[in-house]
Amino acid sequence: MLPEIRRVQTSRLHPRHRSSLGYAEGDGRGRPSFEVNFDRKAGLIHLRQGRDEASSPLTTEYHDPVSLLLWLRWLTAQEGGGPERTYAQLTGGRVLIQRLPDTELGGVTCSGYFLRPGNAYVYIEQDEPWRLMRLIQPTDFGPVEANAQGAARRPTPERRRRRV
Repeated sequence: MLPEIRRVQTSRLHPRHRSSLGYAEGDGRGRPSFEVNFDRKAGLIHLRQGRDEASSPLTTEYHDPVSLLLWLRWLTAQEGGGPERTYAQLTGGRVLIQRLPDTELGGVTCSGYFLRPGNAYVYIEQDEPWRLMRLIQPTDFGPVEANAQGAARRPTPERRRRRV
């Protein structure tokens, strides 16, 4: 059973490079507990966790957990199913991304990816709009699985007639 924890993740994405410009994570009630900013002009990475702060040289493109998913969507759209094997750099280290066999989820053909370390599974629709269909992320409390659902139908508004 998962504890009642709220995590708010905020990501800023570079529109052309599809890499992270900044990422913050916290409970959503105040200042984030973790922040990272990628200062391309100064060539520095600025990290803050709690009261600790550090900077290091920015030597490559980085992703954060949210921008990584958006980058995988873009790769799937560009390469018609995504690469068989690739890497992404996060602030915590390099992530190996391995392609899984195509899978059908809810009648939609999806490209699947396995991410290590982390042992997460990501499934992305192979056709436009390349939705994230499923994410399975192991945690200390057991796996968390998020599945896309079809667009909810809105109730049809009642027609009102005015008498003249």
